[in-house]
Amino acid sequence: MAVSIDRVYQRVLAFANKEQRGYLTPQQFNLFADQAQKEIIEQYFYDINQWSRGHGNDTEYSDMLSVLQEKIGILETVATSLTTISGFYNHSGLIGMYKLGSVYTNDTKIEIEEVNSNELYNMQLAPLTAPTLNRPVYVNSGGLNIYPNTITKIDITYIKKPNTPNWGYVVVHGKTLYNDNISVNFDIHDSEETELVYRILAYAGISIEKPEILQAGSQGLVSQIQQEKQ
Repeated sequence: MAVSIDRVYQRVLAFANKEQRGYLTPQQFNLFADQAQKEIIEQYFYDINQWSRGHGNDTEYSDMLSVLQEKIGILETVATSLTTISGFYNHSGLIGMYKLGSVYTNDTKIEIEEVNSNELYNMQLAPLTAPTLNRPVYVNSGGLNIYPNTITKIDITYIKKPNTPNWGYVVVHGKTLYNDNISVNFDIHDSEETELVYRILAYAGISIEKPEILQAGSQGLVSQIQQEKQ
């Protein structure tokens, strides 16, 4: 699923440029579109954290978590059979990784638990709590330091960086015309189209110094978010 860059562009223009005076250029739109998409995706992680805490198994909140997981799932990627060197894997090699997800042993598919350095130190003080092949752990510090370090291959789930949206165009007789061949749609769930429009409008209102456009975008965004979280 993806949101059409041209459809969002036309909706934004319908709000911000009713008289077709060229208030919002394609360059401005593309800049605001990229920022709006980043904000929406970053909000997913915050919302998942908030909804996951303190709500137990309430059906209403569980449904909200499912919706959020579905949205972020569009960007979820799995990398398998990654080779470690003495238990170390440099995850910077995962080109386009935005956020690390879960780490598993490649052969037995056991999830490797993340701990901090202090927790690892305390675990290693006693044989009963020390990491084993059945209870592996890792410390994320400049890469994945995996214990025990005899684990040679791992699988990783992660959230990839979204594609940068771009409303591509050609100029014909002084007019900008949409060019699908060089355009990039939003790398985001279809349901976010309206929120994208409102966020872009808010930025446009600031940029072109039109408070009425800023107000329309801001009010629409608040209403949209409140509706989603009811």
